[in-house]
Amino acid sequence: MKKGKILIVDDNEDILFTLKMLLRPLAEQVTTLDDPREMLPLLSRVRHDVILLDMNFRRDAVSGREGFAWLEEILKLDPQAVVIFITAYSDTEKAVQAIKQGATDFIPKPWQNDKLLATVSTALQLSFSRHEVTVLKEQKKTLEQRAEALATPTEPTRIIGESTAMQALLQTVRKCSDTDANLLLLGENGTGKDLLARYIYEQSPRRTKPYVPIDLGSIPEPLFESELFGYEKGAFTDARRPKPGRMEAATGGTLFLNEIGNLSLPMQAKLLSVIEQRRASRLGSTTTYPVDVRLICATNTDLYAAIDRREFRQDLLYRINTIELRLPPLRERGDDLFLLADFFVQRYARKYHKEIKGIGREARRQLQQYRWPGNVRELEHAVERAVILTSGPMLAARDFHLQNRLTHEPINEKERYNLERIERESIDEVLRLCNGNITLAAEMLGITRTSLYRRIEKYKL
Repeated sequence: MKKGKILIVDDNEDILFTLKMLLRPLAEQVTTLDDPREMLPLLSRVRHDVILLDMNFRRDAVSGREGFAWLEEILKLDPQAVVIFITAYSDTEKAVQAIKQGATDFIPKPWQNDKLLATVSTALQLSFSRHEVTVLKEQKKTLEQRAEALATPTEPTRIIGESTAMQALLQTVRKCSDTDANLLLLGENGTGKDLLARYIYEQSPRRTKPYVPIDLGSIPEPLFESELFGYEKGAFTDARRPKPGRMEAATGGTLFLNEIGNLSLPMQAKLLSVIEQRRASRLGSTTTYPVDVRLICATNTDLYAAIDRREFRQDLLYRINTIELRLPPLRERGDDLFLLADFFVQRYARKYHKEIKGIGREARRQLQQYRWPGNVRELEHAVERAVILTSGPMLAARDFHLQNRLTHEPINEKERYNLERIERESIDEVLRLCNGNITLAAEMLGITRTSLYRRIEKYKL
């Protein structure tokens, strides 16, 4: 199968045409240039595996100095470039000088077709080998950087909360901290499921191993398998080199699957198979590798209702929720609201270099009355915005802009815990808060733009 790109640079159009026809069977793309000044801009945009470069152009038809100068520029751009000199003035001295300066080979004019094809074919293989070595070095460097990052002490994740609901949650977390049990984190958008997952990982026996989070809502379905399980070279059109998946990268550690409720049924089946067999295979491979990960999943979707609607597999739910943890919404956490607000005030006062003593009494009253549909994430954004906008030492009610969003409408018990109503109100509130900015609203809600668009269409917002 033809592969690779060849670039031919010569000021003789007949030579260019002949070489292009001759070399076409060897490569998927053969490009010709009759002006070497166009070469560097092209090479800066597109990598070519082999470059055939004329040694003598019109301005210097004998000495070869111009060819050597262009060779130097090519190697500055790409030290691994494979360059073959072609010239009508063949002699041993120029050939030796060309090799010393970095050329791979030397072809005289006129050439013998068989020898030229053999030379270019060998050069292609050399280029492929160099590129593969470069890729492997980059992968090794990346793995070393990841290992170094894991070995470098970082500030531990902090869970702020003294309410009864949060203390009960943390007590359950402590009970399962020394186990490898799969966990399912449930809760509204913005309650801190990703933060809790990281906290659980840091308390676990796997804390010295990788922690790999993945947002399933942000991965298009056609890419799910290759992203999660990896792929081999040639598995699909753009698979030019093998790549390990997130599952493989998390070996020995913890894999956090966020928004698992968005997973399609076919992808649920594949994930279930891997969990049950504890083995997976890269896309395009006939061999499997062992799966040794602690699985933490999270969703704001009612998976039990999704099972009833046949949108989620019951057997997969049983596999991922050995222990089920529900994060309470901010409106049910009492004075945790003020603990969190004060924490965020300190954080963003430092970040923006402001002297802020705290939150004023009227502002605290309004914070307490507001329902916080976006939960902790919305509170954080509100505090950050207030810190930026305030001109005084205390955050005032006007700095939060909550006056028009306070609600006193009674909600009956049946409707209070309806997840669809909560989700709809949350999205509607955050869209108004962000003035219709989808990107900002999706970030505040902790979902992808695509997921937000789907929900907007679903609720006719």
